[in-house]
Amino acid sequence: MFREKIKVLDCTIRDGGLINNHDFDLRFVREVYKALSEAGVDYMEMGYKNSKKLFSAKEYGKWKFCEDDDIKKVIDGIKSNTKISVMVDVDRVDVEDVLPRKNSPVAMIRVASYVKDIDKAIFLVNHFADKGYETTVNIMAISRALDNELTEALEQLEKESKAKVIYIVDSFGALYQETTEFLIKKARSIVKTKEIGMHAHNNQQLAFSNTIEAIIHDANFVDGTVYGLGRAAGNCPLELILGFLKNPKFDIRPILDLISKEFVPLREKIEWGYIIPYAITGILDEHPRAAMALRNSDKKENYREFYEKLVSEVGE
Repeated sequence: MFREKIKVLDCTIRDGGLINNHDFDLRFVREVYKALSEAGVDYMEMGYKNSKKLFSAKEYGKWKFCEDDDIKKVIDGIKSNTKISVMVDVDRVDVEDVLPRKNSPVAMIRVASYVKDIDKAIFLVNHFADKGYETTVNIMAISRALDNELTEALEQLEKESKAKVIYIVDSFGALYQETTEFLIKKARSIVKTKEIGMHAHNNQQLAFSNTIEAIIHDANFVDGTVYGLGRAAGNCPLELILGFLKNPKFDIRPILDLISKEFVPLREKIEWGYIIPYAITGILDEHPRAAMALRNSDKKENYREFYEKLVSEVGE
């Protein structure tokens, strides 16, 4: 439980932004940053660095684009050792929008990619590393990756990328502890010069246990979100990670205050967390979009019909 090398990255605003089109106001984001700073969390991921050529600023909030001036407004005047991270998706970022690290408040850029796009991810991550950023590659939908393709991707990342961390991402909340162990050990056996990270979703209420499993098998970067905030079933709750890790640099109290003041009221306005339709998509290793659509329909509590429909579609 105490391993000094373990780094905690909070992606509350980035993953939570998938619920509300990244439209958190500056005050809210600043409160999260203050609490994370006081709690000693290593990184805060504020959102995506997406191209405005591809996405309209009228449809999305600030944290879809994470412009440096907006980030500076959040962090201004707050004493903190918490580094700022942003995420980019393959094919959704204009690399020329990203200033050199020395001119930006951002410290880390994480590149999200499916196995099939690893070549593109390596190009991006090397470009950002050359600009001075800490970098990671987050392999999404890992539960759907074929073993031989994952092996090849990990070998490429080890040999060709300048990434600091390679993340295993359980996008659909489909992993169990045995599979988590297998994937972390597999990554560790191939990736020798980089750290391994874990990003877990909570469809089957296993995000925390799978994160612990990853830590046991030497993953030193772990993700969490305050109160588990995130798309659909949400993510591994940050407060549980801080409670588990016995590193004295972490202090759970500011996060508890933040939950009481900001996240309990937010829960009245936005739905996230463990709900049966999200559990069903996790069990079936499916993207939660169908469950999200159900929750916005007049059949939101018709679980059996949803399950049977999804099973029939998966079997086709």
